[in-house]
Amino acid sequence: MSSPNLAPPEGAKKSPKRLGRGRGSGLGKTSGRGHKGQGARSGAGRPAWFEGGQMPLQRRVPKSGFKPLSRTRYQIVNLSALAKVESGTKLTPLDLAAKGWVKDSEGLVKVLGDGEFNTKVELHAHAVSKSAEEKIRKAGGSVVLIPLFKSDSESAKA
Repeated sequence: MSSPNLAPPEGAKKSPKRLGRGRGSGLGKTSGRGHKGQGARSGAGRPAWFEGGQMPLQRRVPKSGFKPLSRTRYQIVNLSALAKVESGTKLTPLDLAAKGWVKDSEGLVKVLGDGEFNTKVELHAHAVSKSAEEKIRKAGGSVVLIPLFKSDSESAKA
């Protein structure tokens, strides 16, 4: 097969409807809109939620809940994943991202205590569950919490 012979598969390129190109085309004169009336005008058509005049579902059901805009979203890592590292390793969010345990190296990281853990590590994270911290300290490691935001004194120095 060579590049001049390449062609899309059969039926992959459907030609668009050519409206208003003479009566012989089958879509001439009114272009498939019928005669006069609301449906023939531009902007005609109902919204997807229109239910024929019946009170629509999103208005029948009461409002509920609230989502705080300032919610902190953490990327979760379990100790079962961290157990695979060598003893004496320093783990930061950058290291976790490099190993593929978190997607965003810039994002907030929280370590949870699921799984067995007996490796001595120095863990730097934004949040750590109590059980995870206990297991790390029991294994001889240490936990360093990264501050979520710069304090006023730090930002004043900058």
